[in-house]
Amino acid sequence: MGKGPGQRKDSGGKRLWRNGTSPAERKESRKMSIEKGYIQVYTGNGKGKTTAALGVTLRCLCAGNRVFFGQFMKGQFYSELRAAEYFPGLIMEQYGNACFVGKDPAPEDFEGARRGLERVKEALTGGEYDMVVFDEINTALFFHLLEVEDVLAVLDQKPEKTEVILTGRYAPQEILDRADLVTEMKEIKHYYTKGVEARTGIEN
Repeated sequence: MGKGPGQRKDSGGKRLWRNGTSPAERKESRKMSIEKGYIQVYTGNGKGKTTAALGVTLRCLCAGNRVFFGQFMKGQFYSELRAAEYFPGLIMEQYGNACFVGKDPAPEDFEGARRGLERVKEALTGGEYDMVVFDEINTALFFHLLEVEDVLAVLDQKPEKTEVILTGRYAPQEILDRADLVTEMKEIKHYYTKGVEARTGIEN
């Protein structure tokens, strides 16, 4: 009998899935609840902040958990928005416009940010999600679309077992102080300096 989609055999003939686990092992480890949730921050001027959050999201989903991923200041299409088609435990939403925010944000930029903060607050306090991502929230704070006190007030309501990730450049000191983990992405070299535009599946 041929192997089904996503299946392979190891040297001992045991049927495995692409992730290297057997169906029985997959069923056993389907739900790995988070015992204690922490607050993670990914900031800095280097590439990889949202990408890091997406990586943790993948790991969390594959452990059988549910993730709410809210994107502030984003209204463009990104390939990761299709992830919910593959992972029923994932909700992704955007709270921005198709154009980037400039030095003078428009009223709809403020409205989108406030709407986004209310949505991630609902996700955080509702008890349905094991992890909540505030993507680009730091940048929204930098442009004064939100007040840092309001974001901290939402974080104050984080349940003990819920993980939270905040991304974006210019993370204010108050957010850094509240976080349990802070990683700063530092740009050493980037091919955009050679005129390489964002590529589908890599940057967007």
